[in-house]
Amino acid sequence: MVAEVRSLSDEEGAQQTAGTLTGVKVLDLSSYLAGPYGCTLLADFGADVIKIESPQGDMMRNYPSTLEGESRAFLGTNRNKRGIVLDLKNPDGLEAFYKMVSCTDIVVHNFRPSVPPRLGIEYDKLKTIKDDIIYCSVTGFGETGPMKNNGGFDQVLQSMTGICTFQPDLDGSPQLVLGSIVDYYTSALLAYSVTSALYHRERTGQGQYVSCSLLRTALTMQAGRFVWAQGEGREVHRDLRSGRVTGIHPTKEGRLYISAHSTHFWTALCELLGLDELGADARYDTMKKRAVLADELLPALHEALKAHTAEEWEKIFSGRVPCSVVRPIEDMFDHPQVLAENLVTTLENKDVGAYRTMTKPVKFDRAPGPAPFGAPAVGQHSDEILSEHGFSKVAISQLRAKGAVL
Repeated sequence: MVAEVRSLSDEEGAQQTAGTLTGVKVLDLSSYLAGPYGCTLLADFGADVIKIESPQGDMMRNYPSTLEGESRAFLGTNRNKRGIVLDLKNPDGLEAFYKMVSCTDIVVHNFRPSVPPRLGIEYDKLKTIKDDIIYCSVTGFGETGPMKNNGGFDQVLQSMTGICTFQPDLDGSPQLVLGSIVDYYTSALLAYSVTSALYHRERTGQGQYVSCSLLRTALTMQAGRFVWAQGEGREVHRDLRSGRVTGIHPTKEGRLYISAHSTHFWTALCELLGLDELGADARYDTMKKRAVLADELLPALHEALKAHTAEEWEKIFSGRVPCSVVRPIEDMFDHPQVLAENLVTTLENKDVGAYRTMTKPVKFDRAPGPAPFGAPAVGQHSDEILSEHGFSKVAISQLRAKGAVL
């Protein structure tokens, strides 16, 4: 069963607000993005997430960054965790890990399928230590088939599964979608799946093996395209775009995204642009017609949009036509809507100092969870974590001397 939730009257609990996962312990062995951010989402809900790094550290720490002292990507994807360095290839480090497993709820890793048995951390081993453990494996291609042990990364899976072909450059060349979309959606599926497994354990007392993969994610997020009816040809149109009227357009100054899918939004757009005759024209009264006749419509729309800047049009269209100025992400730190939703917080990092970043992605009214805190420095909480798991100061010093912990 899930570890008992501590009462807010407890000494430690009195210092924080309970979250939906308060009392749940997670050992995060993953690196890069998909696994770590999935564990961060669990931490956002109050889980005690312990990030276990090898002596080499999470590779995300080494990503190019204009920040000094730490990678921007690492900070952004590892908030709300405590950090320890354990060498699982060292017998003493592995034994320390087993001791931690004995009182944890969830273990997450993103090793290729052949690695856990070599390290001695496969599911069959860990469930002998804690029989109701929830064990989540994140792989590139899954755990069966000819590619199971291949290295899988976000952009590899984008290229493999057709995502790039739906983002052509002006010359028709396939393009990557920047922003690690497959990784981030895998993170969401990880959090969703292990919390579902926790619920199952509450009802049955049984732990289980949970398998996530970038391949599953890349196809899952294309559910509207990944449909092939009997008798259809290979070249059938699968794109989900509604035509070029809905899209990014030039204005007097800046660019504006406009969404005019429905008749309601289309007629409102035409009215506010002073193009009532287009809004009333039966040739353009459906989304399909406007998509087919986009070459006729766009010159008139673009000419009308020259009357104002993108920011002016955003105010004119507000509440009537879905739209947005195309902005850089830097603008989001001080955007009034972002601030109204309390989406930005200031955290601290040992090497970087204070930094502004994302706060919790979901709001709960009854169990909002503890206040966020910054990503850990390498081995920042090693002594604290080992002490909580029954290691004396002398034992911790011995582990460090043997190179099992940093």
